[in-house]
Amino acid sequence: MISQLRIYTINKGQMDSWLKVFNEDLRPQLAEHGIKVDGTWVDAENERFIWVRSFEDQADLEKKESAFYGSDKWLAGVDHVRGHLARRDITVINPVQA
Repeated sequence: MISQLRIYTINKGQMDSWLKVFNEDLRPQLAEHGIKVDGTWVDAENERFIWVRSFEDQADLEKKESAFYGSDKWLAGVDHVRGHLARRDITVINPVQA
């Protein structure tokens, strides 16, 4: 399994709107493409939305991201979604085997 740690800096004053878009639009779209959201957090002081999503492996990540980012729903709403974001930091992380 691999995961992505995604940290988004949300434009000032748009966190409530972002959370609505994420929960009502993005989360269902991600689920339609088999992309698992493991958890979400808000760092209100720094206007950041932090979330983790997981995949079986790199090939699974690439396949599911390609399908998601090429979907009609994503393409129709991408400008609205990205209009909330001042910055995106995405890091692929791997579990540590004990």
